Amino acid sequence: MAFRRLNADAAFWRPSNQMGVMNTDLARQLDAQSLGARLWRVEPGQASTRHRHRSQEEIYILLEGVGRIRIDDELLTLDRLDAALVEPDSVRQVFNDGEATQLWLVIGAPLEAANTLAMTEEQLRFHYPDGPKALPPELDAAGS
Repeated sequence: MAFRRLNADAAFWRPSNQMGVMNTDLARQLDAQSLGARLWRVEPGQASTRHRHRSQEEIYILLEGVGRIRIDDELLTLDRLDAALVEPDSVRQVFNDGEATQLWLVIGAPLEAANTLAMTEEQLRFHYPDGPKALPPELDAAGS
């Protein structure tokens, strides 16, 4: 088959394993073989996991709202339809310290497993250097 289609109303949304952020795995639902693609709906006060990859580059595209992403020590604010490319070894985290919902499209290749429930302790330590539930300072009430 030359293409596959996923209608928006048929997409399966679920909360992420670690941070509870609603997301839909577009790549899996479309049976993509060499890239990952997800939509993330980040509500005020939420953050994605702070993570990195061994070989996967990711493009973060903000579709709705004003978005914040920390890449290593750089804090970026993205406007609607802005994009950022993040290299594999860089630690990244999107978060919402604003008042409106953000919608992110995240595309990555080459495909790299990201199921925290199936990772070894060594894999978890590499991918999540501060643990899989670390909040950015902007959202961390304890300030750590």
